[in-house]
Parts: sequence; structure tokens; C-alpha cells
Amino acid sequence: MRYDLVIFDNDGVLVDSEPISNRLLAGYLTELGHPTSYEDSLRDYMGGAMHRVHDLVLERTGRRLPPDFDDVFHGRVFAAFERELEPVPGAVDVLEKLAADGVAYCVASSGSHERIRMGHRKAGLGRWFDDERIFSSQDVGRGKPAPDLFLHAAARMGVAPERCVVVEDSPLGVRAAVAAGMDVYGFTAMTPAGKLDGATRLFADMGELADLLRG
Repeated sequence: MRYDLVIFDNDGVLVDSEPISNRLLAGYLTELGHPTSYEDSLRDYMGGAMHRVHDLVLERTGRRLPPDFDDVFHGRVFAAFERELEPVPGAVDVLEKLAADGVAYCVASSGSHERIRMGHRKAGLGRWFDDERIFSSQDVGRGKPAPDLFLHAAARMGVAPERCVVVEDSPLGVRAAVAAGMDVYGFTAMTPAGKLDGATRLFADMGELADLLRG
């Protein structure tokens, strides 16, 4: 293995949550008078923390979202996760191979700790991630595309940034990994390869990742 630590993004990389959450986000913003399509949501918010939604809406409209926006949105997302969420095809296989090889790994997500854990439970990934392997944008001052979250995860895991590889599917996440001085493998199952500019390598099948990391 060419890396000492594999840092996974969560949404869209480990759990197939991006279609669910972006559909609901677009619908809720539209409901509040901020017309947003599913494609708009993917372009503007995929991979970002919730503060990005608040910041962009305020910047574009001069209006703040309701104080309970996050709570209402997360309530809708969690209910949909219970009905629909599945692991990304191939994710379990990758985790099994990394564990068998003794390779350190963790997750570093823009989502809250509650969202990460709930998603892992529903998708059957909880056994792979104890508390010491879960890092959230809640843990740092700035979310992606700032490098803070990935640098925090590496420091907590005791690995130098240059010995880390990040697995990401969003432009914001790729930018964050590059800014952290880490290699980044861009997952193109949902995101066109051209939008993951700066990625060290691109791949479309999560089941192939373990072999790619060994190569």
C-alpha cells in the first residue's frame, strides 16, 4: 500500500446519500422561496457543510434562512435515510480489504456526527467505524473546501498529510484535499470527471479502489 492512511468522504463515497439529500435540499429551498433544482443543489452544495447553504442563500438574496432550517432539513433527511439509504456499491468490499491488509482508514465528512452515524447504521457500515475513525466538519472551524477537516483527521490518526490519500466525489472535497497537501482519488460515479479537476486519479467503481491503492 502506497499510503499510511485512507480518508473517506462519506456522502456519495460510503453511503449513497447524495441523491436523497440533494433532492430534499432543492425541494426545501424552493418551498422557502429560493427556487433550486436538483442539479443546482448538486452544483452548489454537494460536499459542503450546512453553513455553505446559509452563506450562499444570504449572499445571493440578502435573506437569511429560518433559524430552524437545519433541524427541519435534517429531520426530513433522516426520515428518508431510514426508508431509502444503502451503502455505495463496493464500499463494504473496500473496507474489508483495508482491514484485512491492516491499512489505517477513517471518514472525514461535511455532515454532522449524528448524520454520519445514522447513515452508517442504516447502511450497515457501523461496525467499520468506531468513534476514533469518524471526523466531522463540526470538529473544525471551516468546512470543505478549506483543508482543516482533512488535516484534523490526519493529525488525530497520527499520519503526516503527504502519507494520506483522500477518497472524494465532490469538487469542494477535491479542493480541500489538494489544499491539505494530500493525494486525492476522485470517484466519478455521480460527478463528471471534468468537475474533479486536481484529483490525483479518477475511478468510477468503488469495488476497484483497494487494488488501485495497492498499485
